[in-house]
Amino acid sequence: MSQPTVLVIEDDAPIRRGLVDALRYAEYEVLECADGREALGMALELKIDLVLLDVMLPGMDGFSILDKLRESRPTLPIIMVTARGAESDRVRGLKTGADDYVVKPFSAHELLARVEAVLRRSPERPRDVHKLRVDDIIMDLDRREVSWPDDRTKSLSDREVDILQYLAGNRDRAVDRKTLLQHVWRLNPKGLNTRTVDMHIARLREKLEDDPNQTRIIETVRGKGYMLAAQVEVIES
Repeated sequence: MSQPTVLVIEDDAPIRRGLVDALRYAEYEVLECADGREALGMALELKIDLVLLDVMLPGMDGFSILDKLRESRPTLPIIMVTARGAESDRVRGLKTGADDYVVKPFSAHELLARVEAVLRRSPERPRDVHKLRVDDIIMDLDRREVSWPDDRTKSLSDREVDILQYLAGNRDRAVDRKTLLQHVWRLNPKGLNTRTVDMHIARLREKLEDDPNQTRIIETVRGKGYMLAAQVEVIES
């Protein structure tokens, strides 16, 4: 599975470079932006696992970005950055929905510890699932293929792998269509009328040879959404 992607939104070039270097040294994928309005578009359109957000920015301030992101991606992990002593900023950010704060000046160790902690408790970040197995069928998510004991194999698309990973990361509950649109497709489901989730699930079931009337892999929970069947073994190492 790829490393988490962190979007660093900071207009101070030396501070931004320090943040980016520390995150890359820790083997995170990193995107960076200095303009608030441009950064908001990146956070809404790209597959981002965490946002590191400065308060004072050109184009759009950090609190406005936080408001917009909480409307469209309510569970996206966001850590805000504020100047030392700005208690009112910290309180406002936390009440608005920030997951944590990093106070300037900060150490690289503190930053990385906070990023790791927020990602660990984030519902957006699936568990590090490598394979799924049920009876004689093995779904290798790293290799993006499903195999049978008679040596047949079929390739899985990136979207199909993402669906299986998200269901595996939330295997104790049914995941509704809006949640899948938000976390797998990275779309704002508000006001969106589409059958794309159902169509992808149907094609994935067909590829996995999973009979919808006797499901062994993906179950439909009436009125709630989809979940992995109880007999599916999740392999994380």
